[in-house]
Amino acid sequence: MAEPLRWGAGPPWPNAAASRFVDAAGLRWHVQRMGVAGAPQLLLLHGTGASTHSWRTLLPLLAPHFDTLTLDLPGHAFTATPGPAGLSLPGMAGEIGELLRRIDFAPALIAGHSAGAAIAVQMALAGHAQPQALVGLNAALLPLHGIAGQLFSPLAKLMALNPLVPRLFSWRATDPRVLQRLLDGTGSTLDAEGRALYGRLVADPAHVAGALGMMANWDLPALAQDLPRLAPPLHLLVGSADRTVPPAQAAQVQALLPSTRVVALAGLGHLAHEEQPARVARELVRIAR
Repeated sequence: MAEPLRWGAGPPWPNAAASRFVDAAGLRWHVQRMGVAGAPQLLLLHGTGASTHSWRTLLPLLAPHFDTLTLDLPGHAFTATPGPAGLSLPGMAGEIGELLRRIDFAPALIAGHSAGAAIAVQMALAGHAQPQALVGLNAALLPLHGIAGQLFSPLAKLMALNPLVPRLFSWRATDPRVLQRLLDGTGSTLDAEGRALYGRLVADPAHVAGALGMMANWDLPALAQDLPRLAPPLHLLVGSADRTVPPAQAAQVQALLPSTRVVALAGLGHLAHEEQPARVARELVRIAR
């Protein structure tokens, strides 16, 4: 590993021993790889505003069953930030596809959380990966409706264009009450380590700018239109207490893609894989069989 994984004066990043940095698609990527050589390859993709840390407990649980790779998305945590086109959904899917080719990683299963599920679907649709199955964990695959849908992208674009916004957001997020409100909005309850790690992320303006740029450059209506063309089986793990992506969206995805299989995770919120990683690990192992 060429660089120490530290964020300010904090402790080493979770699973830092599994980390390395890779140059691909014009970016320097932070990736973590753990598991059994020769086992089925599994790619984990985090959602907007998160990082490899969100798989910190799940990754070791999957290691006996898979050769598992996770990464920081472009503009997030320790991975470099591309231009606006590289933060779009097709851009991210293509960049990750180049990264996989660079390290000769061909996942049989791709599991994405929230917006990470949209990237997984886009990768399969565009031929950047040929997985045998896809898993969406509280998947954000459809546009928001109502006033939120009308304002979300224009507002994100406006904020992303203003370089002062990420700094202001990060400054405000140093208030523990602000961070707690953000986490409460997911419907999940995290332990002290989980809260501290998200606190370290949102306190970094570059990370915040990457997340805002991602939101500003995405086109989920186009993905929804293409969803019926998806060939690999799609499995949706849906937290019943998710306050970020309405659980009812799973039924809407099924209407577009009737072969979709939905598994309810009763009592869990948007960060279900951090709340009960063992439960999510069991589902991923079962799907891979």
